[in-house]
Amino acid sequence: MFMFSRSICCAKLNQLSTFETLFSNLKLRPYATPLIGPLQTCESRIYSREKAEYANVNWDELGFALTKTDYMYVMNFTEEEQKFFNGTLTRFGNIEMCPSSGILNYGQGLFEGLKAYRKEDEGILLFRPQENALRMKIGADRMCMPSPTVDQFIDAVKKTVLASKRWVPPYGRGSLYVRPLLMGTGRNLGVKPSSDYTFLVYASPVGNYHKGDLNLMVEDNV
Repeated sequence: MFMFSRSICCAKLNQLSTFETLFSNLKLRPYATPLIGPLQTCESRIYSREKAEYANVNWDELGFALTKTDYMYVMNFTEEEQKFFNGTLTRFGNIEMCPSSGILNYGQGLFEGLKAYRKEDEGILLFRPQENALRMKIGADRMCMPSPTVDQFIDAVKKTVLASKRWVPPYGRGSLYVRPLLMGTGRNLGVKPSSDYTFLVYASPVGNYHKGDLNLMVEDNV
């Protein structure tokens, strides 16, 4: 998902005019699900124990709104290193950013969204996190941004969920929404791709996106 519809203009975007070209650049076939370590099925079990500890939350009143949890995960890409490195968990809170950063001035950023679910036996499941990692790579290529590797993405998501495990709602009463962000944070004044980037993952327990009745209008003729 793109954080903003506006993107950075560069020659590389002209090479990504079709999905066929895009998947060719990624060396993937459309709809193919890669086998990545233990994540060889649509679900990944990441935590289990006999009795789980829960945060003091009224799970029945959860909506789709932010509930601050304990930790977030941060990893940086620098012009000097030319890679994402030294990812770490830190306490959830505000972040500092230069006023001339790419995300603030030119919308060079994107986000993903996925959920962790509690099983009846207190285990925690993620649904196809590798697909979110690949979609972030697709979006990053279009926005002229580097992206974490699939393994780095999944590792960051797992660590964030495990650090927030007491915020995963009981079975059948909600889920833990996980929000990975990729942002251009380098100090740029001109219109060009950022030099530095930040990959950040935070999470929040959520209920249904819509509560109560939902009125829809269906149009047969488009």
